[in-house]
Amino acid sequence: MMKRLFLILMMAGLAGSICAQPAKRRVTTSNTVAQRGTTRTQTRTQTDRASLLFPVKQNMPEDVVWKRDIYRTLDLTKDANSPLYYPVEPRGRQVNLFTYVFHLILTGRVNAYTYKLDGVESFDSKDRMEVRDLLDRYSIYYEEKDGKLSVENNDIPSAEVTRYYIKESVYLDQRTGSFSTRVTALCPVLMRGADDFGGEATPYPLFWLNYDEVSPWLARLPIMASNLNNVSNMTAEDYFAMNRYDGKIYKTNNLQGRALANYCPTDSAMVKEQKRIEKEIVDFEEGVWGHMSHEDSLRAAREDSIQATKPSARKVSARQSGSRRQSTVTKAPKQKRSGGSGSSGAARVSVRRQRR
Repeated sequence: MMKRLFLILMMAGLAGSICAQPAKRRVTTSNTVAQRGTTRTQTRTQTDRASLLFPVKQNMPEDVVWKRDIYRTLDLTKDANSPLYYPVEPRGRQVNLFTYVFHLILTGRVNAYTYKLDGVESFDSKDRMEVRDLLDRYSIYYEEKDGKLSVENNDIPSAEVTRYYIKESVYLDQRTGSFSTRVTALCPVLMRGADDFGGEATPYPLFWLNYDEVSPWLARLPIMASNLNNVSNMTAEDYFAMNRYDGKIYKTNNLQGRALANYCPTDSAMVKEQKRIEKEIVDFEEGVWGHMSHEDSLRAAREDSIQATKPSARKVSARQSGSRRQSTVTKAPKQKRSGGSGSSGAARVSVRRQRR
């Protein structure tokens, strides 16, 4: 009897363990899905937290009365743009812009969007770029461990990213009556193919970045913006917000969707067109309210004062004043002497002064 009872208990225990195994697997699977969802939630929470800690987002009103979208090329070898390039390799806590942004993309904090053939940016979810595709396409060495991708700083091609494409919007805010220039998109450009025989490097635009997404993180990147002051007293977000960069126009939003290279046959024609577009923006900003700028008014007053002090101007003014005096000179009529002689007296001249 005891043996039967022992066998029944053993069979019941085995049956219970067999039935519990699928449930345990289901719990493991559900935990894995929950962990993935938690990771995405944490990434989104980090982005939201960065936006709250560094509230730098400046929305452009949708009902502006005037706006001009301009695409520029930033050459990082110029002094004005060099804060985005140096240090080429990380030095302590100092990193350049591309190294910093690359780590943000690698960890999923910022999204990279595909650069299309027409060069027009699109921030839709279907245009998001996979990190693995980016690494494979441009032969960037990486390691994968537990489903996570990692790239060493020495393998990041930050030294080859010597250009940036940026899109900026110049608009008139009728509510505040002010002009603003705001960066809306960034695109790092990889320059490869240069040789020792004078061959030029080929530009490879990597991806577009939505500036609204990356700006809270740029507010945490200190840069050194001066050779005289070596203190990093400016952030990358301040650099773009203050328009400290120096870039040449290569495209504007137009009805035909053409870049300057499509209708400028020569380099001189392109330079002339770039100056014309820059002048259009400046003229519109200065003439929208129908008055001269402060610098123009000072220049006009200075020219008037210079003209007044010239010798020719003094001669003209003296001649004009002399003619006015001559016009007031009148001859008195002849009068006979009381002595009855027939000789007429000398004419007397009287001058009347005009009242001022």
